[in-house]
Amino acid sequence: MPEISRFLGIIITMYYKKEHNPPHFHVRYNEYNAEVDIETLNVLAGKLPAKVLGLVAEWAELHQEELTENWNLLQTTGNFNKIQPLV
Repeated sequence: MPEISRFLGIIITMYYKKEHNPPHFHVRYNEYNAEVDIETLNVLAGKLPAKVLGLVAEWAELHQEELTENWNLLQTTGNFNKIQPLV
């Protein structure tokens, strides 16, 4: 599973083989895991601490277009681009 970005102990990944819709990314933070919808930024599955979810939402809002591009690239070619971390 390609690592798209990493910041503050938060790891953002996407699967690249026949992932199901809606377009989303995976978040790992310590023992927590979640799937987050790219368009709505809602948690689809899993759980994150509120502070971490806020940071992830802030980062994702800044990079929504890049996340969508990566989703499409991964689904069609298996390639992706790293996305800048939250600073």
